[in-house]
Amino acid sequence: MNEVEVWWAGIGQARPEFVADLNAVEQERYARYLRDADKARFLLGVTMVRRLLGARMSLPPANVVLDRACRDCGKPHGKVQAEGVELSVSHSGDWVGLAIGTAPVGLDVEQIGSLVDVDGVAGMSLAPEELQELKRYDGIEKARAFTRYWTRKEALLKATGDGIGAGLSTVVVSPPDQPAAVVRWNSGPAQLSDLEIDTNHLAALAVLSAEPPVVRVDQFRV
Repeated sequence: MNEVEVWWAGIGQARPEFVADLNAVEQERYARYLRDADKARFLLGVTMVRRLLGARMSLPPANVVLDRACRDCGKPHGKVQAEGVELSVSHSGDWVGLAIGTAPVGLDVEQIGSLVDVDGVAGMSLAPEELQELKRYDGIEKARAFTRYWTRKEALLKATGDGIGAGLSTVVVSPPDQPAAVVRWNSGPAQLSDLEIDTNHLAALAVLSAEPPVVRVDQFRV
């Protein structure tokens, strides 16, 4: 069965003691963040992966082996991987999310209205038919519509491990006021769905599978 767990945590759940479970590479990356909010999001994302997988494997969180090697350069900034599962981490605004699946997964959450130049970014990331659709919206509703496009597209590209560097405009998804669906892309069968969080954030989940997943959503607790 194609199953996916999606876990959410609020940024306020981050604790300084979580740093002790990070490996040397993760601690170095954590130290490079300048803003407290960015530190908290990164720390919480790593903690969620380590604690949830540790519970599955009956291991202390610090002993969970994670691989972040980039497929292109080998440096540790790629999609997080662990043996036997598929993972995707995302964070924005008040939320950090983790998807755990049996098939490749991509999770994206975005805070609405965080972009100043919606039209400018849309021009670089949307396909012509999506840009035409976006013209129907104004103000905060335009920001919401664009964010819906963005989360769906990024979720798909995160599922492949390519990320937005592969080009968001190469992926075409359904209009924001319609259920999430893949309209056009060249990476095989995929399942796409929107996830509800709160009125200030939007999220999407992609699973690279011909079979619709069974999705379970839960709150991470420490």
